[in-house]
Amino acid sequence: VHEFVRLAEQHGLPRVATVQNPYCLINRSYENGLDETCHRLGVSLLAYSPLGFGLLSGKYDATGLVGDAGRMALYESMRKQRWGRPEALDTARRYNTLACEHGLTPSQMALAFCYTNWRVASTIIGVTSMTQLDECLDAWDTTLSPELLAEIDKIRWESRDPAQ
Repeated sequence: VHEFVRLAEQHGLPRVATVQNPYCLINRSYENGLDETCHRLGVSLLAYSPLGFGLLSGKYDATGLVGDAGRMALYESMRKQRWGRPEALDTARRYNTLACEHGLTPSQMALAFCYTNWRVASTIIGVTSMTQLDECLDAWDTTLSPELLAEIDKIRWESRDPAQ
């Protein structure tokens, strides 16, 4: 990103305005340096898959990645990607439990984490029903307490980025 911006400025070309990277509770790899570069250069993050391909919605907590609960369960090719790793589901379950312990739905917590994060200019949500859309929109006003954010970071340091 830094090199693209440098070359664009050097040659009078349009510069990078945004990046679209995965960013969610189970994949915060953007925070491993790219966030600082983008912040310093004024390049925005469009957070892709803030619900971790559905893992952070709670719909796979009971059944795992089997059955007909969503794309991860229905398509083997999806399970072969980073989101289908067993450690990604295990960590998502920890976050989902944490959300419920704090009176939130898993989706509310996961989306609020992105919606309120200084790194994120906008999130890219994917829904397949009006109910899902309503839940994504309703999470906009959700505030995560400093204590909850500390617990989120604790899980992150223990699990790192299982869907990286």
